[in-house]
Amino acid sequence: MSVRTLVKSIQDIMRKDSGVDGDAQRISQLCWLFFLKIIDDQDQELELMREGYRSPIPEQFQWRTWAADPEGLTGDALLAFVNEELFPALKALPVTAQPGDRRRVVRDVFEDAYNYMKSGHLLRQVVNKINDIDFNNLTERQHFGDVYEHLLNDLQSAGNAGEYYTPRAVTAFMVDRIDPRPGEIIFDPSCGTGGMLTCAMKHMRDRYVKRPEDEALMQQSFRAVEKKPLPHMLCVTNMLLHGIEDPSFVRHDNTLARPYISWEQKDRVDVIITNPPFGGKEEDGIESNFPAHFRTRETADLFLALFIRLLRDGGVAAVVLPDGTLFGEGVKTRLKEHLLEECNLHTIVRLPNSVFKPYASIGTNLLFFEKGQPTKEVWYYEHQVPAGQKAYSMTKPIRFEHFQSCIDWWGGAARAGREEGPQAWKVTIDEVKARGYNLDIKNPHSVAADHGDPAELLEALNRAETKTVELRDQLKAILAEALAR
Repeated sequence: MSVRTLVKSIQDIMRKDSGVDGDAQRISQLCWLFFLKIIDDQDQELELMREGYRSPIPEQFQWRTWAADPEGLTGDALLAFVNEELFPALKALPVTAQPGDRRRVVRDVFEDAYNYMKSGHLLRQVVNKINDIDFNNLTERQHFGDVYEHLLNDLQSAGNAGEYYTPRAVTAFMVDRIDPRPGEIIFDPSCGTGGMLTCAMKHMRDRYVKRPEDEALMQQSFRAVEKKPLPHMLCVTNMLLHGIEDPSFVRHDNTLARPYISWEQKDRVDVIITNPPFGGKEEDGIESNFPAHFRTRETADLFLALFIRLLRDGGVAAVVLPDGTLFGEGVKTRLKEHLLEECNLHTIVRLPNSVFKPYASIGTNLLFFEKGQPTKEVWYYEHQVPAGQKAYSMTKPIRFEHFQSCIDWWGGAARAGREEGPQAWKVTIDEVKARGYNLDIKNPHSVAADHGDPAELLEALNRAETKTVELRDQLKAILAEALAR
Protein backbone atom coordinates (compact mmCIF):
# COMPACT_ATOMS: atom_id res chain seq x y z
CA MET A 1 0.00 0.00 0.00
CA SER A 2 1.38 3.44 -0.94
CA VAL A 3 1.92 6.01 1.79
CA ARG A 4 -0.76 8.26 0.28
CA THR A 5 -3.29 5.42 0.23
CA LEU A 6 -2.36 4.48 3.78
CA VAL A 7 -2.88 8.03 5.07
CA LYS A 8 -6.22 8.23 3.27
CA SER A 9 -7.28 4.96 4.91
CA ILE A 10 -6.35 6.45 8.32
CA GLN A 11 -8.51 9.49 7.62
CA ASP A 12 -11.38 7.22 6.58
CA ILE A 13 -11.16 5.38 9.93
CA MET A 14 -11.23 8.70 11.78
CA ARG A 15 -14.37 9.78 9.92
CA LYS A 16 -16.19 6.90 11.63
CA ASP A 17 -15.34 8.29 15.07
CA SER A 18 -17.99 10.55 16.60
CA GLY A 19 -15.39 12.61 18.47
CA VAL A 20 -13.49 13.90 15.43
CA ASP A 21 -15.32 16.80 13.84
CA GLY A 22 -13.92 18.18 10.58
CA ASP A 23 -10.57 18.40 8.82
CA ALA A 24 -8.81 20.57 11.40
CA GLN A 25 -9.47 18.13 14.25
CA ARG A 26 -8.65 15.15 12.04
CA ILE A 27 -5.29 16.64 11.03
CA SER A 28 -4.53 17.65 14.63
CA GLN A 29 -5.26 14.08 15.76
CA LEU A 30 -3.09 12.66 13.00
CA CYS A 31 -0.30 15.05 13.89
CA TRP A 32 0.29 14.06 17.52
CA LEU A 33 0.15 10.38 16.56
CA PHE A 34 2.61 10.90 13.70
CA PHE A 35 4.80 12.97 16.01
CA LEU A 36 5.11 10.14 18.56
CA LYS A 37 5.87 7.56 15.84
CA ILE A 38 8.41 9.80 14.07
CA ILE A 39 10.27 10.76 17.24
CA ASP A 40 10.33 7.12 18.42
CA ASP A 41 11.78 5.94 15.09
CA GLN A 42 14.33 8.76 15.31
CA ASP A 43 15.14 7.84 18.94
CA GLN A 44 15.80 4.22 18.03
CA GLU A 45 18.24 5.30 15.33
CA LEU A 46 20.01 7.72 17.71
CA GLU A 47 20.26 5.02 20.39
CA LEU A 48 22.23 2.89 17.94
CA MET A 49 24.40 5.71 16.65
CA ARG A 50 25.11 7.69 19.81
CA GLU A 51 26.47 6.14 22.96
CA GLY A 52 24.49 7.06 26.07
CA TYR A 53 21.58 8.62 24.15
CA ARG A 54 18.25 8.49 25.97
CA SER A 55 14.81 9.21 24.56
CA PRO A 56 13.14 12.39 25.85
CA ILE A 57 9.95 10.35 26.42
CA PRO A 58 9.66 8.09 29.50
CA GLU A 59 9.78 4.41 28.54
CA GLN A 60 6.13 3.59 29.32
CA PHE A 61 4.96 6.39 26.97
CA GLN A 62 7.26 5.60 24.04
CA TRP A 63 5.47 4.47 20.89
CA ARG A 64 7.32 1.15 20.86
CA THR A 65 5.98 0.37 24.36
CA TRP A 66 2.24 1.02 24.03
CA ALA A 67 1.51 1.27 20.31
CA ALA A 68 3.81 -1.04 18.35
CA ASP A 69 2.08 -4.33 19.27
CA PRO A 70 -0.97 -4.65 16.96
CA GLU A 71 -2.62 -6.88 19.57
CA GLY A 72 -1.83 -4.48 22.42
CA LEU A 73 -4.04 -2.01 24.29
CA THR A 74 -7.38 -1.32 22.61
CA GLY A 75 -10.93 -0.20 23.42
CA ASP A 76 -11.61 1.55 26.73
CA ALA A 77 -8.21 0.52 28.13
CA LEU A 78 -6.41 2.31 25.29
CA LEU A 79 -8.57 5.43 25.67
CA ALA A 80 -7.97 5.51 29.41
CA PHE A 81 -4.21 5.16 28.92
CA VAL A 82 -4.06 7.94 26.31
CA ASN A 83 -6.36 10.40 28.10
CA GLU A 84 -5.42 9.75 31.73
CA GLU A 85 -1.75 8.79 31.54
CA LEU A 86 -0.04 9.63 28.22
CA PHE A 87 -1.33 13.18 27.73
CA PRO A 88 -0.95 14.34 31.37
CA ALA A 89 2.60 12.94 31.51
CA LEU A 90 3.78 14.53 28.27
CA LYS A 91 2.13 17.88 29.04
CA ALA A 92 4.03 17.94 32.37
CA LEU A 93 7.34 16.58 31.11
CA PRO A 94 10.17 18.20 33.14
CA VAL A 95 12.57 20.21 30.98
CA THR A 96 15.91 21.92 31.40
CA ALA A 97 17.31 25.13 29.97
CA GLN A 98 20.07 23.20 28.23
CA PRO A 99 20.21 23.50 24.43
CA GLY A 100 19.20 20.31 22.64
CA ASP A 101 16.77 19.18 25.36
CA ARG A 102 14.27 17.25 23.22
CA ARG A 103 11.89 17.00 26.17
CA ARG A 104 11.00 20.65 25.60
CA VAL A 105 9.96 19.80 22.03
CA VAL A 106 7.68 17.02 23.27
CA ARG A 107 6.11 19.13 26.00
CA ASP A 108 5.53 22.10 23.68
CA VAL A 109 3.81 19.87 21.10
CA PHE A 110 1.49 18.34 23.68
CA GLU A 111 0.83 21.60 25.49
CA ASP A 112 -2.30 22.25 23.42
CA ALA A 113 -2.80 18.80 21.85
CA TYR A 114 -5.98 16.83 22.47
CA ASN A 115 -7.22 13.31 21.79
CA TYR A 116 -10.48 13.81 19.91
CA MET A 117 -11.22 10.14 19.26
CA LYS A 118 -13.88 8.51 21.46
CA SER A 119 -13.60 4.94 20.22
CA GLY A 120 -10.59 3.05 21.53
CA HIS A 121 -11.13 0.35 18.91
CA LEU A 122 -10.95 2.88 16.05
CA LEU A 123 -7.93 4.51 17.69
CA ARG A 124 -6.18 1.11 17.75
CA GLN A 125 -6.94 0.70 14.02
CA VAL A 126 -5.36 4.10 13.33
CA VAL A 127 -2.30 3.26 15.46
CA ASN A 128 -1.83 -0.05 13.62
CA LYS A 129 -1.95 1.74 10.26
CA ILE A 130 0.69 4.26 11.39
CA ASN A 131 2.89 1.36 12.49
CA ASP A 132 3.21 0.41 8.81
CA ILE A 133 5.31 3.54 8.14
CA ASP A 134 9.05 3.30 8.87
CA PHE A 135 10.30 6.87 9.28
CA ASN A 136 13.92 5.67 9.33
CA ASN A 137 13.49 4.40 5.78
CA LEU A 138 14.57 7.38 3.67
CA THR A 139 12.35 6.49 0.72
CA GLU A 140 9.27 6.05 2.90
CA ARG A 141 10.06 9.27 4.73
CA GLN A 142 10.33 11.18 1.46
CA HIS A 143 7.03 9.72 0.24
CA PHE A 144 5.41 10.59 3.55
CA GLY A 145 6.88 14.11 3.27
CA ASP A 146 4.92 14.57 0.04
CA VAL A 147 1.77 13.30 1.72
CA TYR A 148 2.35 15.55 4.73
CA GLU A 149 2.68 18.50 2.36
CA HIS A 150 -0.69 17.51 0.92
CA LEU A 151 -2.17 17.38 4.44
CA LEU A 152 -0.92 20.88 5.14
CA ASN A 153 -2.49 22.02 1.90
CA ASP A 154 -5.76 20.39 3.01
CA LEU A 155 -5.83 22.77 5.95
CA GLN A 156 -6.87 25.50 3.55
CA SER A 157 -10.36 24.02 3.57
CA ALA A 158 -10.37 23.60 7.35
CA GLY A 159 -11.22 27.18 8.27
CA ASN A 160 -8.76 30.07 8.76
CA ALA A 161 -6.38 27.93 6.77
CA GLY A 162 -4.81 30.77 4.81
CA GLU A 163 -2.87 31.49 7.97
CA TYR A 164 -1.13 28.14 7.67
CA TYR A 165 -0.12 27.63 4.09
CA THR A 166 1.80 29.61 1.48
CA PRO A 167 1.90 28.12 -2.04
CA ARG A 168 5.09 26.09 -2.24
CA ALA A 169 6.09 27.71 -5.54
CA VAL A 170 6.06 31.16 -3.90
CA THR A 171 8.07 29.88 -0.93
CA ALA A 172 10.61 28.15 -3.19
CA PHE A 173 11.03 31.30 -5.31
CA MET A 174 11.63 33.49 -2.25
CA VAL A 175 14.25 31.09 -0.87
CA ASP A 176 15.90 30.72 -4.29
CA ARG A 177 16.32 34.49 -4.60
CA ILE A 178 17.61 34.92 -1.03
CA ASP A 179 20.01 31.94 -1.39
CA PRO A 180 20.59 31.14 2.33
CA ARG A 181 23.71 29.20 3.39
CA PRO A 182 24.65 27.03 6.38
CA GLY A 183 25.80 29.19 9.28
CA GLU A 184 23.55 32.13 8.44
CA ILE A 185 20.90 32.67 11.13
CA ILE A 186 17.56 32.21 9.37
CA PHE A 187 14.42 33.45 11.13
CA ASP A 188 10.73 33.02 10.39
CA PRO A 189 8.84 34.91 13.13
CA SER A 190 5.42 33.60 12.04
CA CYS A 191 6.39 30.22 10.66
CA GLY A 192 3.00 28.48 10.35
CA THR A 193 3.61 24.87 9.42
CA GLY A 194 7.24 25.50 8.49
CA GLY A 195 7.09 25.77 4.70
CA MET A 196 9.72 28.53 4.51
CA LEU A 197 12.06 26.54 6.77
CA THR A 198 11.76 23.26 4.85
CA CYS A 199 12.31 25.09 1.56
CA ALA A 200 15.45 26.69 3.00
CA MET A 201 16.66 23.27 4.17
CA LYS A 202 16.12 21.72 0.75
CA HIS A 203 17.88 24.64 -0.93
CA MET A 204 20.95 24.36 1.31
CA ARG A 205 21.10 20.55 1.16
CA ASP A 206 20.93 20.66 -2.63
CA ARG A 207 23.63 23.34 -2.96
CA TYR A 208 25.82 23.72 0.09
CA VAL A 209 25.57 20.77 2.50
CA LYS A 210 28.42 18.45 1.48
CA ARG A 211 29.67 17.13 4.85
CA PRO A 212 28.11 16.19 8.23
CA GLU A 213 29.57 19.42 9.64
CA ASP A 214 27.62 21.43 7.04
CA GLU A 215 24.40 19.67 8.06
CA ALA A 216 25.06 20.30 11.75
CA LEU A 217 25.82 23.96 11.05
CA MET A 218 22.62 24.32 9.05
CA GLN A 219 20.48 22.70 11.75
CA GLN A 220 21.88 25.13 14.33
CA SER A 221 21.03 28.13 12.14
CA PHE A 222 17.23 28.14 12.28
CA ARG A 223 14.99 30.30 14.47
CA ALA A 224 11.18 30.21 14.29
CA VAL A 225 8.09 31.20 16.25
CA GLU A 226 4.45 30.22 15.78
CA LYS A 227 1.61 31.67 17.82
CA LYS A 228 -1.16 29.13 17.22
CA PRO A 229 -1.06 25.61 18.66
CA LEU A 230 -2.13 23.56 15.61
CA PRO A 231 0.34 25.02 13.08
CA HIS A 232 3.05 24.90 15.77
CA MET A 233 2.47 21.17 16.25
CA LEU A 234 2.40 20.65 12.50
CA CYS A 235 5.64 22.62 12.10
CA VAL A 236 7.55 20.67 14.77
CA THR A 237 6.43 17.39 13.20
CA ASN A 238 7.45 18.76 9.80
CA MET A 239 10.93 19.53 11.15
CA LEU A 240 11.36 15.99 12.50
CA LEU A 241 10.14 14.62 9.18
CA HIS A 242 12.83 16.65 7.41
CA GLY A 243 15.59 15.17 9.53
CA ILE A 244 15.94 17.92 12.13
CA GLU A 245 17.17 16.27 15.31
CA ASP A 246 16.29 19.12 17.69
CA PRO A 247 13.36 21.25 16.49
CA SER A 248 13.19 23.15 19.81
CA PHE A 249 14.09 26.28 17.83
CA VAL A 250 10.40 26.34 16.79
CA ARG A 251 8.93 28.22 19.74
CA HIS A 252 5.23 28.31 20.59
CA ASP A 253 4.87 32.02 21.29
CA ASN A 254 3.79 35.36 19.86
CA THR A 255 6.80 37.17 18.41
CA LEU A 256 5.01 40.51 18.74
CA ALA A 257 4.41 40.04 22.47
CA ARG A 258 8.08 40.72 23.19
CA PRO A 259 8.90 44.44 23.64
CA TYR A 260 10.47 45.93 20.52
CA ILE A 261 13.31 47.50 22.48
CA SER A 262 14.26 44.17 24.09
CA TRP A 263 15.48 42.77 20.76
CA GLU A 264 19.19 43.47 21.20
CA GLN A 265 22.27 43.15 19.01
CA LYS A 266 22.71 39.50 20.03
CA ASP A 267 19.23 38.77 18.65
CA ARG A 268 20.02 40.04 15.15
CA VAL A 269 19.65 37.58 12.27
CA ASP A 270 21.12 37.19 8.79
CA VAL A 271 18.00 36.14 6.89
CA ILE A 272 14.26 36.66 7.34
CA ILE A 273 11.97 34.67 5.06
CA THR A 274 8.32 34.87 6.03
CA ASN A 275 4.67 35.38 5.16
CA PRO A 276 3.40 37.26 8.22
CA PRO A 277 -0.33 37.22 9.02
CA PHE A 278 -2.09 40.19 7.48
CA GLY A 279 -5.61 41.49 7.59
CA GLY A 280 -5.79 40.59 11.28
CA LYS A 281 -5.63 42.65 14.44
CA GLU A 282 -3.46 41.99 17.46
CA GLU A 283 -4.96 41.79 20.94
CA ASP A 284 -5.12 44.90 23.11
CA GLY A 285 -1.79 45.93 24.55
CA ILE A 286 0.47 44.29 21.96
CA GLU A 287 1.01 47.58 20.13
CA SER A 288 2.33 49.16 23.35
CA ASN A 289 5.43 46.96 22.92
CA PHE A 290 6.39 49.17 19.97
CA PRO A 291 7.58 52.80 19.69
CA ALA A 292 4.72 55.30 19.64
CA HIS A 293 5.19 56.23 15.96
CA PHE A 294 4.82 52.56 14.90
CA ARG A 295 1.88 51.67 17.12
CA THR A 296 -1.03 49.97 15.40
CA ARG A 297 -3.07 46.81 15.88
CA GLU A 298 -2.47 45.78 12.27
CA THR A 299 -0.38 42.60 12.49
CA ALA A 300 1.53 42.99 9.21
CA ASP A 301 2.63 46.53 10.10
CA LEU A 302 3.99 45.49 13.50
CA PHE A 303 5.89 42.62 11.89
CA LEU A 304 7.42 44.93 9.26
CA ALA A 305 8.70 47.26 12.00
CA LEU A 306 10.22 44.26 13.75
CA PHE A 307 11.87 42.87 10.60
CA ILE A 308 13.80 46.12 10.11
CA ARG A 309 15.07 45.97 13.71
CA LEU A 310 15.91 42.27 13.67
CA LEU A 311 18.14 42.22 10.57
CA ARG A 312 21.84 42.71 11.17
CA ASP A 313 23.72 45.09 8.84
CA GLY A 314 24.02 43.20 5.57
CA GLY A 315 21.10 40.94 6.48
CA VAL A 316 18.51 40.15 3.83
CA ALA A 317 14.76 39.58 3.84
CA ALA A 318 12.04 38.21 1.57
CA VAL A 319 8.56 39.02 2.85
CA VAL A 320 5.00 38.55 1.58
CA LEU A 321 2.93 41.71 2.15
CA PRO A 322 -0.50 42.86 0.92
CA ASP A 323 -1.21 45.77 -1.42
CA GLY A 324 -2.53 47.72 1.57
CA THR A 325 0.97 48.02 2.98
CA LEU A 326 2.19 49.58 -0.26
CA PHE A 327 -0.45 52.32 -0.51
CA GLY A 328 -1.52 52.71 3.14
CA GLU A 329 -1.07 55.97 5.00
CA GLY A 330 -0.47 57.00 8.62
CA VAL A 331 1.59 54.38 10.44
CA LYS A 332 2.13 52.57 7.14
CA THR A 333 3.74 55.71 5.65
CA ARG A 334 6.09 56.05 8.63
CA LEU A 335 7.01 52.37 8.35
CA LYS A 336 7.80 52.64 4.65
CA GLU A 337 9.90 55.75 5.23
CA HIS A 338 11.80 53.87 7.95
CA LEU A 339 12.24 50.83 5.68
CA LEU A 340 13.61 52.90 2.81
CA GLU A 341 16.02 54.78 5.09
CA GLU A 342 17.36 51.70 6.92
CA CYS A 343 17.26 49.15 4.09
CA ASN A 344 17.73 48.85 0.37
CA LEU A 345 14.31 47.78 -0.88
CA HIS A 346 15.70 46.65 -4.20
CA THR A 347 12.83 44.55 -5.61
CA ILE A 348 9.06 44.23 -5.35
CA VAL A 349 7.49 41.31 -7.20
CA ARG A 350 3.78 41.97 -7.74
CA LEU A 351 1.65 38.83 -7.73
CA PRO A 352 -1.78 38.30 -9.33
CA ASN A 353 -4.73 38.23 -6.92
CA SER A 354 -5.38 34.60 -7.85
CA VAL A 355 -2.13 33.23 -6.37
CA PHE A 356 -3.81 32.55 -3.02
CA LYS A 357 -7.29 31.83 -4.40
CA PRO A 358 -9.78 30.45 -3.56
CA TYR A 359 -8.78 31.04 0.06
CA ALA A 360 -7.91 34.71 -0.38
CA SER A 361 -8.16 37.09 -3.31
CA ILE A 362 -6.17 39.93 -1.80
CA GLY A 363 -3.39 41.46 -3.89
CA THR A 364 0.03 40.41 -2.57
CA ASN A 365 3.64 41.36 -3.17
CA LEU A 366 7.06 39.88 -2.46
CA LEU A 367 9.38 42.47 -0.96
CA PHE A 368 13.14 41.84 -1.09
CA PHE A 369 15.40 44.13 0.96
CA GLU A 370 18.85 44.36 2.56
CA LYS A 371 19.68 46.12 5.83
CA GLY A 372 22.42 48.72 6.08
CA GLN A 373 22.11 51.01 3.05
CA PRO A 374 19.23 53.36 2.17
CA THR A 375 17.14 52.70 -0.92
CA LYS A 376 18.10 54.61 -4.05
CA GLU A 377 15.73 52.93 -6.48
CA VAL A 378 13.09 50.22 -6.37
CA TRP A 379 12.68 47.70 -9.17
CA TYR A 380 9.23 46.23 -9.80
CA TYR A 381 8.46 43.00 -11.59
CA GLU A 382 4.86 42.11 -12.44
CA HIS A 383 4.31 38.36 -12.36
CA GLN A 384 1.69 37.36 -14.90
CA VAL A 385 -0.52 34.29 -15.16
CA PRO A 386 0.72 31.96 -17.95
CA ALA A 387 -0.63 32.57 -21.44
CA GLY A 388 -3.90 30.79 -22.09
CA GLN A 389 -4.82 30.77 -18.40
CA LYS A 390 -7.13 33.40 -16.92
CA ALA A 391 -6.13 32.88 -13.30
CA TYR A 392 -4.48 30.48 -10.88
CA SER A 393 -6.81 28.02 -9.18
CA MET A 394 -6.90 24.84 -7.12
CA THR A 395 -6.63 22.75 -10.28
CA LYS A 396 -4.08 25.06 -11.92
CA PRO A 397 -1.97 26.48 -9.08
CA ILE A 398 1.13 28.59 -9.43
CA ARG A 399 4.29 26.53 -10.05
CA PHE A 400 7.95 27.35 -9.56
CA GLU A 401 8.64 27.30 -13.29
CA HIS A 402 6.14 30.16 -13.67
CA PHE A 403 8.79 32.37 -11.97
CA GLN A 404 11.49 31.50 -14.52
CA SER A 405 11.09 34.74 -16.50
CA CYS A 406 11.61 36.74 -13.29
CA ILE A 407 14.66 34.63 -12.38
CA ASP A 408 16.11 35.23 -15.87
CA TRP A 409 15.52 38.98 -15.49
CA TRP A 410 16.84 39.16 -11.89
CA GLY A 411 20.51 39.54 -12.80
CA GLY A 412 22.01 36.98 -10.43
CA ALA A 413 23.28 37.67 -6.92
CA ALA A 414 24.53 41.13 -7.95
CA ARG A 415 21.21 41.95 -9.69
CA ALA A 416 23.29 43.15 -12.65
CA GLY A 417 22.02 44.10 -16.09
CA ARG A 418 18.37 44.56 -15.19
CA GLU A 419 16.35 46.19 -17.91
CA GLU A 420 12.90 47.72 -18.05
CA GLY A 421 10.39 45.87 -20.19
CA PRO A 422 6.75 44.79 -20.42
CA GLN A 423 6.86 43.32 -16.90
CA ALA A 424 9.67 45.32 -15.27
CA TRP A 425 10.10 48.96 -14.31
CA LYS A 426 11.92 51.03 -11.71
CA VAL A 427 11.31 54.17 -9.66
CA THR A 428 13.81 56.39 -7.87
CA ILE A 429 13.64 57.19 -4.18
CA ASP A 430 12.84 60.81 -5.09
CA GLU A 431 9.78 59.65 -7.03
CA VAL A 432 8.68 57.54 -4.06
CA LYS A 433 9.06 60.50 -1.69
CA ALA A 434 7.11 62.72 -4.09
CA ARG A 435 4.28 60.20 -3.93
CA GLY A 436 4.18 60.39 -0.14
CA TYR A 437 5.87 56.96 0.14
CA ASN A 438 3.06 55.30 -1.78
CA LEU A 439 4.74 52.18 -3.21
CA ASP A 440 1.64 50.94 -5.02
CA ILE A 441 3.04 51.84 -8.42
CA LYS A 442 1.32 50.22 -11.38
CA ASN A 443 3.07 48.84 -14.42
CA PRO A 444 3.62 51.85 -16.74
CA HIS A 445 4.00 49.49 -19.70
CA SER A 446 0.50 48.06 -19.35
CA VAL A 447 -2.01 49.50 -21.74
CA ALA A 448 -5.15 50.39 -19.85
CA ALA A 449 -8.28 48.86 -21.29
CA ASP A 450 -10.10 51.27 -23.65
CA HIS A 451 -13.60 51.58 -22.24
CA GLY A 452 -14.67 54.17 -24.84
CA ASP A 453 -15.59 57.85 -24.80
CA PRO A 454 -17.15 58.86 -21.41
CA ALA A 455 -19.85 61.02 -23.05
CA GLU A 456 -20.92 58.16 -25.31
CA LEU A 457 -20.92 55.72 -22.41
CA LEU A 458 -23.13 58.06 -20.36
CA GLU A 459 -25.56 58.49 -23.25
CA ALA A 460 -25.77 54.70 -23.68
CA LEU A 461 -26.44 54.30 -19.95
CA ASN A 462 -29.25 56.86 -20.11
CA ARG A 463 -30.84 55.05 -23.06
CA ALA A 464 -30.65 51.74 -21.21
CA GLU A 465 -32.26 53.24 -18.09
CA THR A 466 -35.07 54.76 -20.20
CA LYS A 467 -35.69 51.42 -21.85
CA THR A 468 -35.78 49.74 -18.42
CA VAL A 469 -38.49 52.16 -17.25
CA GLU A 470 -40.55 51.50 -20.39
CA LEU A 471 -40.33 47.73 -19.92
CA ARG A 472 -41.26 48.03 -16.23
CA ASP A 473 -44.36 50.09 -17.15
CA GLN A 474 -45.38 47.53 -19.76
CA LEU A 475 -45.01 44.70 -17.23
CA LYS A 476 -47.13 46.60 -14.70
CA ALA A 477 -49.86 47.12 -17.31
CA ILE A 478 -49.86 43.41 -18.24
CA LEU A 479 -50.09 42.36 -14.59
CA ALA A 480 -52.88 44.86 -13.86
CA GLU A 481 -54.87 43.57 -16.84
CA ALA A 482 -54.40 39.95 -15.76
CA LEU A 483 -55.55 40.66 -12.20
CA ALA A 484 -58.62 42.57 -13.43
CA ARG A 485 -59.97 39.49 -15.22
